[in-house]
Amino acid sequence: MSEQAIHQIQEVAFPTPGQLLKQKTLAHRGFLIGATVLLLILAVAILAPVLAPHDPYHQDLSRRMINPIWHPDGSWEHPLGTDNLGRDYLSRLMYGARISLLIGISAMIISGLIGTSLGVAAGYFGGRVDMVVSFLITTRLSMPVVLVALAVVALIGGSLNVIIWVLGFLIWDRFAVVMRASTQQLRTIDYVSAAKAIGCSTPRILMTEIMPNILNNLIVIATLEIAHAILLEAALSFLGMGVQPPLPSWGLMISEGKEFMLFSPWIITIPGVVLSLLVLSINLMGDGIRDITAPEARS
Repeated sequence: MSEQAIHQIQEVAFPTPGQLLKQKTLAHRGFLIGATVLLLILAVAILAPVLAPHDPYHQDLSRRMINPIWHPDGSWEHPLGTDNLGRDYLSRLMYGARISLLIGISAMIISGLIGTSLGVAAGYFGGRVDMVVSFLITTRLSMPVVLVALAVVALIGGSLNVIIWVLGFLIWDRFAVVMRASTQQLRTIDYVSAAKAIGCSTPRILMTEIMPNILNNLIVIATLEIAHAILLEAALSFLGMGVQPPLPSWGLMISEGKEFMLFSPWIITIPGVVLSLLVLSINLMGDGIRDITAPEARS
């Protein structure tokens, strides 16, 4: 038997961690579907200035409420029709993907930094630190996110930056809870005790021993919180307290179209379906990452 054949047999019988991860990824349909849809929406958002057929802010009242192409009187000049101000719906949909992804990712980063810092500190140090962080988590969980966000935005005023910071400061609790529990499981494990025994500093232990081993949980929570932030922004925009006109937010598009939904149901169906696809794809990716990188899936 040749050396090449032996090498191929060894790869099949004893795959490397990278090969095993690749096999698990390709075999996970939910992850592949979610990643494909999310990458497609991300590409549309990035290339919106190139792909959009019209200016999303241009108003033309003489061309308001044009039907999409599947209607008998639809036009390819506006494939998804126009809204009540004559703005091209496809262009606003493409630019709306930018708003949703920007808010989701930015709010996730802010909440992730807050929640991860608190959770790791509580789980590693315990004692009074854990008591204080647990009190903060309990206090945060006692406040309804939407109501608090509505109150804050009503006082400060709605804008893109305000929405990002408000959501970032309101959705950190899941990060804190999961990171606290994960760190508590790791702080007494052998390699952490060994690092303490050889005199490693606390920051070094946290960065080199704790964080790499809770990264899987962190990534999963991050994907879920992106979807959570996107839905919250859409809800706030629908209520008129989120992103303000003329920015093409998907939640705002649904809100602006609700007056016409009995006669032109597509005007709220299109952004609603796209918003659902985006959230679903992010959740599928999060579930896939959890299944692929879970310790029990590595054997």
